[in-house]
Amino acid sequence: MSAVFITFSGNCQQALKFYQSCFGGLLQLDVFEQALPGYAQMPLVSGCLRSAKVVIRASDLVHHEGRIIGNYMAIYIHCDDEADRFALIKKLELGKKNRSGKPNATAKLVEIIDVFGVRWVLGLG
Repeated sequence: MSAVFITFSGNCQQALKFYQSCFGGLLQLDVFEQALPGYAQMPLVSGCLRSAKVVIRASDLVHHEGRIIGNYMAIYIHCDDEADRFALIKKLELGKKNRSGKPNATAKLVEIIDVFGVRWVLGLG
């Protein structure tokens, strides 16, 4: 099964729990057993959220060049209908100061960025 992998830097567990509140599913976490320099909390070595809509794997361990959020990558989620998509948008935008407002219900694709800087494309059809 394919999955998306997202690297966070210190807030991976918080992000995966947030996504679990959006998508539901089973969350598995593998946390370091000892503190690591540069991390306020115990970093997450690996986490996996498996839901009916998406599988998200993630870690707090960043590459040597650091974490760079790019606008060239997005996670696509297929929505059953406009109501399903609007409900998901409300969940993904929870905690954001600048919300995108109600999307065009007839648009085939709607793009949003969540509070963690992750870009989502929510599609119909």
